Amino acid sequence: MVLVLGDSLSAGHGLGQGQSWVALLERRLAARGLPHRVVNASVSGLTTAEGRARLPDLLARHRPAVLVLALGGNDGLRGLPLRAMEANLRAMVEQARAAGARVLLAGVRLPPNYGPFYTRAFERVFRKVADETGAVLLPSLLAGVEEDRSLFQADGLHPTAAAQPRILDNVWPLLQPLLEATARPTA
Repeated sequence: MVLVLGDSLSAGHGLGQGQSWVALLERRLAARGLPHRVVNASVSGLTTAEGRARLPDLLARHRPAVLVLALGGNDGLRGLPLRAMEANLRAMVEQARAAGARVLLAGVRLPPNYGPFYTRAFERVFRKVADETGAVLLPSLLAGVEEDRSLFQADGLHPTAAAQPRILDNVWPLLQPLLEATARPTA
């Protein structure tokens, strides 16, 4: 089972039923005959602190083989302390690994109006957590999307339905080996 814990980018904010990249992931898994089901525990507005509070129950309830952790954007947009974000992400990766899940950590980039110091430091948090915990890192969930403003809803923050296949294509090359590793029998 794949558990996706994210914010509005994974919850499908502003999209119709079945249009989010997570819904497309479910369809891709089924089309390829892969046995994994997907639980989308993403909530619009979720911060890393809130995700950290929710994760133990989600791990106990769903027992995922893979956790896609796609949080941090709301921390950055709110200008929350990066040390707290880092500690929350690290704790969630460690909790998931202790529960037997492999972890894909999906980073995001902030709009430039937060200033170069904060935005660079924000992006480094994801790399640091991945390096120190062994999580697989996707540096930017929205790579290839964030450069094309026509792929965003009127709010300028949330991708359109047309962008969702590209987001899934960003996730898939890193997720697929994790799925394959969980499907292999262990010795």
